[in-house]
Amino acid sequence: MRKGDQTRALILDGAAALASEVGLEGLSIGTLATRLGLSKSGLFAHFGSKEDLQLQTLKWVQDQFEERVFRPAMDAPRGIARLRALFKNWLAWTQKAPQPGSCVILSAAGEYDGRPGPVRDFLVTGQKELRGAIAKAVRIAIEEGEMRPDADPWQVAYELFAVVLAAHYDRHLLENTRVSERASRAFERVLNAYAPPFRA
Repeated sequence: MRKGDQTRALILDGAAALASEVGLEGLSIGTLATRLGLSKSGLFAHFGSKEDLQLQTLKWVQDQFEERVFRPAMDAPRGIARLRALFKNWLAWTQKAPQPGSCVILSAAGEYDGRPGPVRDFLVTGQKELRGAIAKAVRIAIEEGEMRPDADPWQVAYELFAVVLAAHYDRHLLENTRVSERASRAFERVLNAYAPPFRA
């Protein structure tokens, strides 16, 4: 990695950490420069505007999510094992994300759900791709005979996504110490609801 790329990576890592505490809207070139002990002019060389900084930070976090949660799960065998690996990694992400505060992606969903613009568009695209990838993993489990053939992959993906959202909410807002236990039970109930007759 070139020195310029290394510097940019360090800046984006710091931006992600700050955004996890103050949200993407609280992220600006000025606040980030203060946090990192850099000059504003130096940051302007990497990001020409607050919006560009927000977009690049969001992409940075999404890339980390893919690297830590999704890609490792793809190494698991096709079917339920892959869904379990994805859920396990995702639950761990809600607990031990690289950022010190809340998940930047899920926090941004609340910040930008009713605010049109490039940041929202980028966020929506990423979330739709993620939902589609989960549905594809469910479809593979159906093809492998590990889920009911009449199961709707998008419905299953919706329910699994809902379990993770509840886990994130309980862990970060309510500080529930039994999040992992409750989320795992909910996940298993979703799988059992769509199990083929011979597994019921």
